[in-house]
Amino acid sequence: MATWEHLGEVANVVQLTGLDAVKLIGLIVKASHTARMHKKNCVQFARHLRLIGNLLEQLKISELKRYPETREPLEQLEDSLRRAYVLVQSCREKSYLYLLAMGWNIVYQFRKAQNEIDRYLRLVPLITLVDNARVRERLENIEMDQHEYTLDEEDREVQDVILMPEPSKDSTMVLKKTLSCSYPNLDFKEALKKENAKLQLELQRSEANYDVDRCKVIQHLIEVTEAVSTSSLPQVSSPKKGSKKLEPNYSDGREKDDSPDEGYHKKKVSRTTSRLDFLGNLFM
Repeated sequence: MATWEHLGEVANVVQLTGLDAVKLIGLIVKASHTARMHKKNCVQFARHLRLIGNLLEQLKISELKRYPETREPLEQLEDSLRRAYVLVQSCREKSYLYLLAMGWNIVYQFRKAQNEIDRYLRLVPLITLVDNARVRERLENIEMDQHEYTLDEEDREVQDVILMPEPSKDSTMVLKKTLSCSYPNLDFKEALKKENAKLQLELQRSEANYDVDRCKVIQHLIEVTEAVSTSSLPQVSSPKKGSKKLEPNYSDGREKDDSPDEGYHKKKVSRTTSRLDFLGNLFM
């Protein structure tokens, strides 16, 4: 299972050092509005964190950090929020196709993030002991705000398309539609190039982390962008004049179905199908 470090540069987490929980939540809420993928999950996650931010503002974090009993769990909470920011930010910056392919994996990360943040919040002793009706009400609202993170039906359909063994005309049409929404200011060719470049960068990161399974997924996505790009190029028809249709030569006695090209095609399909079986198992 992927870790948050795979979803963004560790340097991004380091850059957030020094920001308290309320400020981190503000950044996450802002980032959620610019997400290109997992938009509903990002907004839902940000809405939950806003409830926590309102509670922490009322309790005044600076005062809570004066006591060792509350400082440590608050620092753990802030660490979780930094990783959560990287998660939400990745839904805007990373390859759209990559985020689609890793859809259920990222859904799991949202679930894990909310559970972890809520757990650290409950570890702050003074929060649960404060005898204040407004504080208790906000704590109850946070505990009751348990929505389900999931992958939209439309995203599932696109995920199925990009994990197909061989891109088809339907695949090209689906990708054109989805990429036009993700890259409204670019034409289809330019969007494919941008996706390919992001996937190449993602491949380098996964190779650096020795993540073999993830490398296979990304390599497949790169092949999809290249295949779709090639198939959508305008075909130049050859001159009809002087053209001659080549007939296969079966003088050696082989049947047509047993030709070398056909055998190679069968092997290629077999290899591709096996690769897609692996991809399917990875996301189950």
